[in-house]
Amino acid sequence: MRSGQTYAARKLGQIRRNGGLYLLLLPAAVLTLLFAYKPMYGVLIAFKDYSPALGITDSPWAGFKYFEKFFHSYQFSATIKNTVVLSLYSLVTFPIPILLALMVNQMRPNRFKRFFQTVSYMPHFISTVVMVGLMLILLSPSTGLVGHLYRLFGAEAPDLIGSASLFSSLYVWSDVWQHVGWDSIIYIAALSTIDPSLYEAATVDGASRWHKIRYIDIPMLMPTAITLLILRVGGLLGVGFEKVYLMQNDLNITSSEILSTYVYKIGLLSSQYSFSSAINLFNTVINFILLILVNQLSKKYSENSLW
Repeated sequence: MRSGQTYAARKLGQIRRNGGLYLLLLPAAVLTLLFAYKPMYGVLIAFKDYSPALGITDSPWAGFKYFEKFFHSYQFSATIKNTVVLSLYSLVTFPIPILLALMVNQMRPNRFKRFFQTVSYMPHFISTVVMVGLMLILLSPSTGLVGHLYRLFGAEAPDLIGSASLFSSLYVWSDVWQHVGWDSIIYIAALSTIDPSLYEAATVDGASRWHKIRYIDIPMLMPTAITLLILRVGGLLGVGFEKVYLMQNDLNITSSEILSTYVYKIGLLSSQYSFSSAINLFNTVINFILLILVNQLSKKYSENSLW
């Protein structure tokens, strides 16, 4: 009993000594509780026949009815397949910001380097709506740049936006163009922390530029890269809604209907709140399991993990 009191007194003393730090932490803790944890109460909708008139508490329980409905629906395999294909395709481009950061790090600090970085960052600030609008204008077979180029050579332009087979490529590579510069910033920051004496020692030992990249830069980037990869795999089924929805049309719907767009259509457009909540909860649980698995694999085979 006395040891327990001693431990409590010691902890209370630590809190008093660091009261200013805990006070700074308080707003973030309150916001997290209000906007991250309190809304979790809404997951009950997935297990109920929810009615807005009755509310969450008074709506009757439905158990796993809506999960079973989704698993047996014709959209289950199609949406899962499209989501996984788009997410895995996006993962293929994960090394590109790393390569860009390594390239920028090799540039001498002059005007060209600053200009190159500014140009590569700028597309990130284009809104998704404007980005998709530009794609529709440029790739239009009738009025777009692609259409004019094809007609210039007497050929008929294909409808690239309406092609189901090209949807994932258009989505991923336009995303790379827009965000690769911005995504490279964190790697450039990691490279800037490398001790210059390492490069000087490598130069004295006769190391080439490639050897410096291979034996100094890449090992220094690995912890950051692995952490970001774990987080990215943890959101594998959470591929972005806005851009996919804006790029959708009746011609490419077989490849562009993913979990997030399906949830939007079922939940908000069709008012099937319980069904859409069940689908979204399934998506969240799968992402959480993937995050745990990838983190454990990283901890087992390397020294880097989230926890």
